[in-house]
Amino acid sequence: MDDKNTDIIQGTLDMLILKTLSLEPMHAFGIARRVEQISRGVFKVNPGSLLTALQRLDRSAWIDAAWRQTENSRRAKFYSLTRAGKKQLEVETADWARRSSAIARLLKAEA
Repeated sequence: MDDKNTDIIQGTLDMLILKTLSLEPMHAFGIARRVEQISRGVFKVNPGSLLTALQRLDRSAWIDAAWRQTENSRRAKFYSLTRAGKKQLEVETADWARRSSAIARLLKAEA
């Protein structure tokens, strides 16, 4: 039973992408790598889920996308946070804090 679950918690991928892009603009592979690095390998982002989420965030105008050269001189779509995306990140972060503290209280509850 050494197989640890590295799935992103349902409903948090958008928030994690927005937070990652608040640090700096990056391409999809960079976003996935940064989430894995910052979470110390606890979370791995499924490429299909990431692409779908990026499209959804772009349609919501929470991120912008533009083609640029990578550090390896390849063309890639780079994503950046919009002003609306920054506000959405604040909303999602506050909601996550509220929910995670409620879970912590439930886990600490004693009979």
